[in-house]
Amino acid sequence: MSINKLNNHSWDSEVDVIVVGFGGAGACAAIEAADNGADVMIVERFNGGGATKMSGGVVYAGGGTWCQKEAGYEDTPENMFNYLKLETKGVVSDETLMKFCEESVQNLTWLEEHGVPFDSTKCPYKTSYPINKYFLYFSGNESFPPYNEIADPAPRGHRAKGKGMPGGVLYKPLKVSASNKGIDIRYHSRAKRLIVDDDGNVTGLEFSTIPRGLFSLMHKITDYLAYKMRYTTISTPHFEKIFQFMSAALELRGRTYRVKARKGVILSAGGFIFNRKMVAEYAPKYIGGATLGTIGDDGSGIRMGQRIGADVGEMQRISAWRFFNPPESFVKGVLVDRKGQRICNEQFYGAQTGELMAEKHGGVGILIIDSEIWKRAHRDLWIDKAQWFQSVPNLINLYLNIKKGGTIEELAVKCDIPPDNLRATLESYNETAKTGSKDPMHKSGDFVKSLSPPFFAIDCSIGSLLFACATISLGGLEVDEGTGEVKKEDGSVIKGLYAAGRSAVGVTSRGYVSGLAIADAVFSGRRAGKHAAG
Repeated sequence: MSINKLNNHSWDSEVDVIVVGFGGAGACAAIEAADNGADVMIVERFNGGGATKMSGGVVYAGGGTWCQKEAGYEDTPENMFNYLKLETKGVVSDETLMKFCEESVQNLTWLEEHGVPFDSTKCPYKTSYPINKYFLYFSGNESFPPYNEIADPAPRGHRAKGKGMPGGVLYKPLKVSASNKGIDIRYHSRAKRLIVDDDGNVTGLEFSTIPRGLFSLMHKITDYLAYKMRYTTISTPHFEKIFQFMSAALELRGRTYRVKARKGVILSAGGFIFNRKMVAEYAPKYIGGATLGTIGDDGSGIRMGQRIGADVGEMQRISAWRFFNPPESFVKGVLVDRKGQRICNEQFYGAQTGELMAEKHGGVGILIIDSEIWKRAHRDLWIDKAQWFQSVPNLINLYLNIKKGGTIEELAVKCDIPPDNLRATLESYNETAKTGSKDPMHKSGDFVKSLSPPFFAIDCSIGSLLFACATISLGGLEVDEGTGEVKKEDGSVIKGLYAAGRSAVGVTSRGYVSGLAIADAVFSGRRAGKHAAG
């Protein structure tokens, strides 16, 4: 696709800053730019919200938030840094990560000032996501080795105060705030290409807007149905293709606009998990995973940057969410690969488990439990321990996604695992449980339980049809960590172009824990908005 070069007489209008994408990062970028005196326009393909709106509304915050203090926990930016350094694996500099931690309390307060509600009621047990009565929890690996040996454990998952998946509770106040500031929001508008001058600097944006009327209404309904479908099931590939086709067809009715950006264009159009060609190109190990996000996460923002010479990074990084807890009893089982070898500490946060399965074990994971765990799992899935979207998949696991064997050998044959290997793994695990010795995978002693026949096996593989493994993309455009400006392959920046959220490489691009994506959206969005306005 060619790059547009226009003279000053070809613009339809002009503003200081154009933000592409009105999800969490885009909203934060637009608000921050406006607060710093910029005239801002938002170009939003659908109705706003993106993946933030449909998320669990969790913000990873620490360093001494009021929620932590009321719950009785002391935390510091240094302590938070020590933990996150293990999770982020050097994807950003220590200076940037420390800045992220130092600004954490401030960013949470900033969200509250814009109307996002939080609560200090802490979940008393470890879970991947708490029930509606709890809003502060350990959302990562903070509470067990080796993480608790490096940093004092502190709960940092701050869930917006709302029922179910309160991503909308978090997003709506930001949307209202942006609107109240007089920001020009162009809904049902698809960004088509960046406009550059002779020196390669970004000077504006070309986009198309569906006029108000029947076609914009149909486009709105398409987005609504696609949004609701994500709550029905995580993976609906056929429906996704239908909705993407319908959106593209309706967008052909759009009128083209070319708007000059006097100070900059900020790309915050989400990731690329719904662009299966890009997933196959950059991260083929994860192609069997279920897509998580919205149909707008098609990599369009990233591709726009690439067309004018922008560099990308961490594109091979996909976060695969293989959660076992709830039910908490599943953690007492043993996760093995096709060779019968144990994969990891079953307490690990789901994204870490999924990464190990994909990168080192061919995407295969088989959870071995016994009858006692099978029975206990039912109790752990009651409404006082789990949300419905956690209970339903695991009840399916207990009855439809399971194989039973009276002996280890019988189970191994049914699972296509070498019997001798599986026996060696389980006997070693049982010996650890009986002697009370330290688990080689560092699982806490309370969860190391001797397994006895009959045995059960649950298919936890990334491509499991009955136990969907949600995936999101983590890589994006390389940016200057101090400003959010997009970089070229030679390390220089493209003047006038910024990126934030999942369209950019950020704090969460190499390792994921719940709430880190939204926290990075706030951090990177505000950074880009402030610098662009300046």
